[in-house]
Formats: sequence, C-alpha cells, structure tokens
Amino acid sequence: MNVDDIVRDALREQAAEQPPAAAGFADRVLAVRRRRRSRRIALAAAATVAAVAVGVAVPLLDSGKDDVRPSGGIVVEKKTKAHPDQSPPRDEISAGGTTLVGYFIPETVKKSADTAVYQRTYHLLNPRTGTYEKAADWSWVAVAPGGKTAAVLERDLPASRIGLLDLTTGKVERWIEVDHGVAGLSFSRDGRKLVATTYSTNPDLQVKEKGSNGWGQPWTSSRTGFFLLDVASGKGDWTEVKLATDSDDPRGGTFLNSRQDFALTDDGRHVWAGNPMGAIGKEFWDLRGTEVSAPAGDSYLEWFVEAGKSPDGRLVAGDFAGHKWKTSSWLVDAESGQKTEVRGQQLLAWVGNKQLVAWDIGENDKNEFHQRLVLVTVGSDKEVPLSGFREGNDGDAGRWEPLFAQP
Repeated sequence: MNVDDIVRDALREQAAEQPPAAAGFADRVLAVRRRRRSRRIALAAAATVAAVAVGVAVPLLDSGKDDVRPSGGIVVEKKTKAHPDQSPPRDEISAGGTTLVGYFIPETVKKSADTAVYQRTYHLLNPRTGTYEKAADWSWVAVAPGGKTAAVLERDLPASRIGLLDLTTGKVERWIEVDHGVAGLSFSRDGRKLVATTYSTNPDLQVKEKGSNGWGQPWTSSRTGFFLLDVASGKGDWTEVKLATDSDDPRGGTFLNSRQDFALTDDGRHVWAGNPMGAIGKEFWDLRGTEVSAPAGDSYLEWFVEAGKSPDGRLVAGDFAGHKWKTSSWLVDAESGQKTEVRGQQLLAWVGNKQLVAWDIGENDKNEFHQRLVLVTVGSDKEVPLSGFREGNDGDAGRWEPLFAQP
C-alpha cells in the first residue's frame, strides 16, 4: 500500500466516525497535494527517520582507539522508570533498557517577512543526574545507545562540522569537519558508522504560503547526498544522490519533502530514505550510492514510523490500525508482510522484541492529540503509563517530541 492509499484510508475512516488516525499523521504522511495543482509536500518535521535515536554500540571518543565498548561503560537497568505526572518529563523515563534520552520542543521562528525556520530546542538526559537538561546550542541531535554520546549539529544549517557530545559533561569531545553542508544525522545499529545527510540550503526553512498567513516548505528539496562516516576515526566519503524532478510541475519541484534524511538499514548494507511520492514510499541505495530494490526484510519499513524494526529483525512497526482497539498500530512480519495489532496510537521505540514505547490517548479520551508515553506489549491489551499527557493539538507550541535509545 502506498502513501496515497494510506491517507485515503485514514480520511475515509475519519469521515465514517471510525477511530482517529495517529496524531501528526497528516503532517508526516499526507504531505502530498495533487501534483498538477500544488506540488509542495507538507513538512514532516518530527517524524524523519534520521531524527530517531537508535540503539547502537558507541565507540570511545578518544581518537586512535579501537575499543568499541559503550562510552562511559553502560549498566543496563531492566526496570521501568515512569513519571506519569510529568509532561514534559523532568526525570529519566526508561523501560527494559530503552531510554528516553531526550526530547525537543519545536517552534517556527520568523526570520523575515517571507521566511522562517522550523527550530528545535533540545532537552537531553544527563546520565549522571538522571534529569533532562536544556541543550540550546544544537539544531540537530542523534543519540547513540546508552544515552552517553550524541552526534550534534550547530544552529546554522547546513553545518560544516559534526560534534561528538559527551552527554554527562555536556562537552563536545571531538569535531568531524565536512566539506559538504550537513543537516541530518543518524547512527548505524552497531554505532560504528554515522550517516550525515547533506543539503545545499537549510531543509528546515519555511516560506510564506500564498494567500495564507501560514508557513510552508519551499517548492523543492535541496538534498545533495550523504556522508558515511566511521565514528572512531571521523573518516568517510561523500556520495551524491541526485534528485528526481516532477515532470508535471512547471516549476521543476521535486518529489521529496524539503527535509528527507538518509539512514542505514539495520544490517548496515544499504542506505535508505522516504519518498512520499514513490511507488513504495521509500528508496534504497547501496553504500556507493547506486539505487537498488528494497532489500529482503526491509520492504515494509515506513519512514514516518519511528520504532522501525524489532531488535531481532522479525517485526516492523507499522502505522495506525484502530481495529481491535480504539487506538492501535500494526506490526508487520518483516518477511511475509502479515499484520497483527498492538496497543498504541503511534509506535516510537522497541523494548526488546515483545514490547514498545508508544504515544496513546487515555482510555475514555476523545481528543486524539491528548497523548502520553505508554509501554505496550505484543499480545496484551494492557498499557503502562510512562509520562504525563501532552497538551494542545498537533503543531501547537510547546508540544515535546521524544528521542529514544536502546541499550
């Protein structure tokens, strides 16, 4: 099923007064107006795959060392740390070793009469104090496993260097200089590699929409390619990935969101990214930048679903379902495509192979945007609240967006 089909199904369900689609669904997936009428694709800010902190092993930051033990020495705690009275959270939230390592609060900052920037203010977990601390210096953060180390970009995008940040001290231990501007980062599953997506202009730029007081994306993407960097040495090559233009668009617009970041598949053999207008909603390349068909086991990945594949690779977190429960999501068998339901409105991170962290509304809640973090279990109808409820509707100021890391 492609993105248009998903959107049509979601809208049809809404019209028939069926359970609501996951919050943010339209902003992340819809994004497509008829190409002949308006080719711009709506902003997919918080759902970009590269923004998600993945569970990886972190090489030590000292240059020249081959030791790839987790930075600082991680002791994985399997117990659940929940704070259902806190939103945004002040104290550490974790379950089964999967940790909320931070969150960001987005806002649109006006730069001129016709331009603005979608800006994130991060709050990152200090492993020493167990509390979330404001980290205003960074425009983009990708956190490696254990919550000890993060790859960061400075405020002005695209950036000319990547920082490796020690989250305990709050200091950048090392900078990786790059010769193409970077605006998105994502660790590999094993933590040895870092994918840095390059752009010629800031992908978070917003422009005034004609006939409206609102802001929207530029007409075309400025994505140029990606670096595949070795974290320990900081070395790696840049690969150009050319953009396809829409032949129906007289302005020469592209098929992509202005921000559409790259990431590595879990086995590290391919780079992939979403393509909302593509036949399967995503694209894959080998490590040299040659486009390939979807690899076995990865064809059901959805770029707008943060949780991705289970640690054992057998299940893929899918989009909103809403059949067995008022709010639920699909889990898809990575090989067969067979679907099963699990509680949770929006799947965010795996906790082992049988549980996930998700957004969900309260039991009798009628507001689809009044969400909290919950722990759900495959095959169970029970949920464990982890955070307090977010207030406001999707896109309102102050609504925090989570970052997770697995052990």
